[in-house]
Amino acid sequence: MSPRTSLVMGASGFLGSHVTRQLVARGDDVRVMLRRTSSTRGIDDLDVERRYGDIFDDEAVRCAMAGREVVFYCVVDTRAMLPDPAPLFDTNVEGLRRVLNYAVDAGLQKFVYLSTIATMALSSDGRPVTEEAPFNWSRICGRYVQSRLTAEELVLDAEQRRGLPAVVMNVSNTYGPRDWQPTPHGAVVARAASGTMRFYARGAAAEVVGVEDAAHAMLLAAEHGRPGERYIISESYMQLRDILRAAADETGVRPPAVAVPMTMLYAGAYAGLPLRRLLPTRIAPLLDVVRLLDLTSPADHSKAARELGWRPAPTSQAIRRAARFYAEHRPHLG
Repeated sequence: MSPRTSLVMGASGFLGSHVTRQLVARGDDVRVMLRRTSSTRGIDDLDVERRYGDIFDDEAVRCAMAGREVVFYCVVDTRAMLPDPAPLFDTNVEGLRRVLNYAVDAGLQKFVYLSTIATMALSSDGRPVTEEAPFNWSRICGRYVQSRLTAEELVLDAEQRRGLPAVVMNVSNTYGPRDWQPTPHGAVVARAASGTMRFYARGAAAEVVGVEDAAHAMLLAAEHGRPGERYIISESYMQLRDILRAAADETGVRPPAVAVPMTMLYAGAYAGLPLRRLLPTRIAPLLDVVRLLDLTSPADHSKAARELGWRPAPTSQAIRRAARFYAEHRPHLG
């Protein structure tokens, strides 16, 4: 890969910081765009050019993109538990819409967009889903997933109708070191690694990937990704039980022992629906979250392997590195 002038938007986030680290390591001229209020612990040791502003600051976005060949767009609000979905749509949709207007005119060689595995279809027969399967659970996916679907549509429309060389990366749950915040799924591993987690959802499973491998996929997409295409960036499908046991084993603590049936989680979520209808901006959408735990399907990453040359390592290794990181640094878990 030849060095490029790169801009990372969302460089303070978990995956964005790892993308930034890998760009610096390979010798790119790296610029990052940050809010002044963002924690930059994940990139403070890196020699990068910093520009300040948020995605609603049109002039800041225009100046940050000036002279860049590649933009890695890693800005996302992942708060699926947020009672009021308005901030999700503000950031994930309306903010992105404004950024795309400038990206179209910036003369970029590639716009690499961070999306989510949650916009994949659900499998009807247990076989892994691919990027080509049409989304089939819009009625029950919840507002968080709807915001991510709408965002993908904006990116793909900018490619199809306006010529933006955009690639969509459908990344699953990322695990690994330097998760300073931490992410919601990382916080679960952190609790397991500390030995303070006693309960887990029986039958819950998810597509997973090491954060370093996911970041490498983003760089590969800038080189080899076909504009207008989506790529599943996920290494394997793991039971939550196995994720938590790997973390606990790495730090030598007892793993969570009490398995809560999914039926109990659904019962609690449905019981809270009347209160949520009365206070929709104050009560979390628990049913949406339970469905995200329960309904994720296995996914096929062979397209990324074939077209990008992506070869991820077993995510169990990344989970163990994450557990060591959390044990050593003890992030605030709320």
